[in-house]
Amino acid sequence: MNAIVTVVGQDRVGIIAAICVRLSSFNINILDISQTILEGNFTMVMAVDIREANASFREVQESLNELGRDMGLSIRIQREEIFDAMHNI
Repeated sequence: MNAIVTVVGQDRVGIIAAICVRLSSFNINILDISQTILEGNFTMVMAVDIREANASFREVQESLNELGRDMGLSIRIQREEIFDAMHNI
């Protein structure tokens, strides 16, 4: 099963590294990543494979929320089918 991770916040060194390390700690594989910086605002969307995750989806979600709070970012993870449903008209 895949999920979508979105990240938004003020750009600074180490954002991608911190998120990748956190995902790796849950045995979550990154399938695709897109990031951009616009006038100092960092945005990233990642497609990740959560089939082999060593924690529940809820635990991963809470951990990413905590990392976001610590870094001053908005980090969200959604199951891919929910993300797709929300973004299709």
